[in-house]
Amino acid sequence: MALKITVIGTGYLGATHAAAMAELGFEVLGLDVVPEKIEMLKRGEVPMYEPGLEELLRKHVAGIEGSSGRLRFTMDWAEVGEFGDVHFVCVNTPQKHGEYACDMSYVDAAFESLAPHLHGPALVVGKSTVPVGSADRLAARLAALAPAGEDAELAWNPEFLREGFAVNDTLHPDRIVVGVRSERAEKLLREVYATPVTAGSPFVLTDFPTAELVKTSANSFLATKISFINAMAEVCEAADGDVVKLAEAIGHDERIGKKFLRAGIGFGGGCLPKDIRAFMARAGELGADQALTFLREIDSINMRQRGQMVELAREALGGGSFLGKRVAVLGAAFKPDSDDVRDSPALNVAGQIHLQGGQVTVYDPKGMDNARRLFPTLAYADSAIEAVRGADVVLHLTEWREFRELDPAVLGEAVTTRLILDGRNALDPEVWRRAGWTYRAMGRPKA
Repeated sequence: MALKITVIGTGYLGATHAAAMAELGFEVLGLDVVPEKIEMLKRGEVPMYEPGLEELLRKHVAGIEGSSGRLRFTMDWAEVGEFGDVHFVCVNTPQKHGEYACDMSYVDAAFESLAPHLHGPALVVGKSTVPVGSADRLAARLAALAPAGEDAELAWNPEFLREGFAVNDTLHPDRIVVGVRSERAEKLLREVYATPVTAGSPFVLTDFPTAELVKTSANSFLATKISFINAMAEVCEAADGDVVKLAEAIGHDERIGKKFLRAGIGFGGGCLPKDIRAFMARAGELGADQALTFLREIDSINMRQRGQMVELAREALGGGSFLGKRVAVLGAAFKPDSDDVRDSPALNVAGQIHLQGGQVTVYDPKGMDNARRLFPTLAYADSAIEAVRGADVVLHLTEWREFRELDPAVLGEAVTTRLILDGRNALDPEVWRRAGWTYRAMGRPKA
């Protein structure tokens, strides 16, 4: 008999996981506590931009003409408990207000709500990024609250989705990590992931603590690599070197690799910043805080990049005040192919310049609505050409393909001054300089 799967929490992770499970052939029931979100999903719509996700949803959501009908949504915990053999918990774990630590209230609430409805054997699978040690606690709580007792098992299966590539990352993962305590749990998860495993995705079997540590360890490593090249950009600025050539040269070393070596205004989003901070907080609770003190400097380097971009803009405009200066900002999302503006370096820079008197106009291909909600006092344009009209300086802060393909000559006709600051080192300096622009970027020679 085919497994039935539920997904608790239908945000970015949950909606993607639910649609992917339906694509893999399972009957899926998604649950959320927000009525508006459930109504959207029932129509085959998603509350965020993620390439390919809405099409995948519409392919499977019940009630949509031509769909497989394998995917449904509900707000009823009893229905979820009765329906599912495997329950994936995909709720958010944000940073606590005023602290580095992770807020586990949504995860705890999900377990408290689900467990009383588990009357028979079931596997509950945590996918949320949590502090190490959480799974042990949640497994005990699950067994205590579920009528099925210890037949309601826990497993931990961290997610590794990249925004902009989430659908592919779920259907064709580069690894599947599962922390289990029984052969039954392992067998069920091998059944769930049989298709990607058959296609070559590695299946890594671990204990609970290791599974919990994988995501935060991976994100900490990536954050370290990004902040390293940004620190090298500072040195290149001081020594008149070229950080792009430096990154190219060291990237040829197979031990280092080329990825995540593009210097710029740093990382943001809903994962890397809060994950490394929560990791530091948890290490302190475990008495291993000395092991992760380097992450404080990583966080510091990353945040410093934003201020340095503001100062680069001030210097380029003559070194004085931003008052009366028109500043165009290309980019609002924290990365391309996403509408996510959480902890966005681009919006942070735009906001700082605005607070210092600059007349800032922002354009982003997908992040405009979210940006307006977060920074309502900034000005917004409907296109890149409108954003730069009359600008004294243009800041390229999110490396969308649309921006890389802009025609510098056309843009040059709209601005007051042909001055561009590339906060992502993603544009071709020679192309812009040939079109009469002054091109500057952190860690690059001025000419």
